[in-house]
Amino acid sequence: MQSAIDNTLDIQQIRKDFPVLDQQINGRPLVYLDNAATNQKPTAVINALTQYYEGYNANIHRGIHHLAEQATAAFEASRRAVQAFLNAKHWEEIIFTYGTTDGINLVAQSYGRRFLKAGDEIIISTMEHHSNIVPWQMLCEEKGCVLRVIPVDDNGELIIEEYEKLLSERTKFVSVVHVSNSLGTINPVKTIIDKAHAVGAVVLIDGAQASSHLDIDVQVLDADFYVFSAHKLYGPTGMGVLYGKKAILDSMPPYRGGGEMIKEVSFEKTTYNELPYKFEAGTPNIADVIAVKTALEYMDGLGKENIAAHEHDLLKYATEQLGELDGLRIIGQAKEKIGVISWVLDGIHHQDTGVILDQQGIAVRTGHHCCQPLMQRFGIAGTTRASFAVYNTRDEVDRLVTGVRRVQKMML
Repeated sequence: MQSAIDNTLDIQQIRKDFPVLDQQINGRPLVYLDNAATNQKPTAVINALTQYYEGYNANIHRGIHHLAEQATAAFEASRRAVQAFLNAKHWEEIIFTYGTTDGINLVAQSYGRRFLKAGDEIIISTMEHHSNIVPWQMLCEEKGCVLRVIPVDDNGELIIEEYEKLLSERTKFVSVVHVSNSLGTINPVKTIIDKAHAVGAVVLIDGAQASSHLDIDVQVLDADFYVFSAHKLYGPTGMGVLYGKKAILDSMPPYRGGGEMIKEVSFEKTTYNELPYKFEAGTPNIADVIAVKTALEYMDGLGKENIAAHEHDLLKYATEQLGELDGLRIIGQAKEKIGVISWVLDGIHHQDTGVILDQQGIAVRTGHHCCQPLMQRFGIAGTTRASFAVYNTRDEVDRLVTGVRRVQKMML
């Protein structure tokens, strides 16, 4: 059955842009449905990496020779591209990190250590990835802060009324995920931000799953911090972004010490660099930063609204088809979701499901998805998760459903 979106995007042509998809796994054509963990990279992004290393590999900012100036220009062009992608007001508000986790840790260690004190309350949610739980727990242990948690209902949606009850003059920081990596739930982050600001709290939004699926405008959201990773928006691994409001970033001390983040160093005193460089110590991940601009251009060429519509079509179709299987229970039935579907099978461990699907060439994710508290909330050890990207098709969903039926036949 063909997707109604195929008239807008030529999916078969798009698939040719992703060389990794053209292979067989265990004698079957690869069906890659693990995009929430990382998605595949188009040839244009791969070429951008190669072109840097083959054509103008050099360290940036401090060199005056031609290659260094070329690399610096490409590196800073990516910063401007990310600024436009997020609609940040100032280019200095874009900090390059090594990923979402690194960005959250930067904020927790720099802002948290400077401004939070014993008795202050930090609010997170039940559906957070471990990377948005553990750094705040570490900070609470060090500073004596108190961690509060927004509960989740049976549909996998945050209970905003309970969030409102948690807010008080003691609330100093709120850190929540924009889109759940395990459920696909799209959280009402604008509402969350506004309510936090009303009590004077600062807000960080984990946009790791949202960045490739939703339009992000940090000025409209009024987010104080927003973090995401390049590898989940068709870019390279090991590269991420921290957006922060300029006034807040200016008030924060450096997170790491070393080269680039300084103006002058003596044994008596060091003077730190300006934004954004005071948070970018040492030689950065130059090639991957340069390549993220290409990834953003690739998505822009397809049209983010077209990508989102195609993925939504796949989610709707997969939900209908999997929902017809006896003994299968979908975990997370939020009204607003991206292309992520997680389920459990009666009497079958999720790891067995993943192994048998892999034998059929189908790549899915199994386990707790770095969301153990959320799994505990639903009384399960983990799920099987399929997550979609622009290059996936309804035919691949059909193969997934057939594969799950085979799992049930083999295991029951």
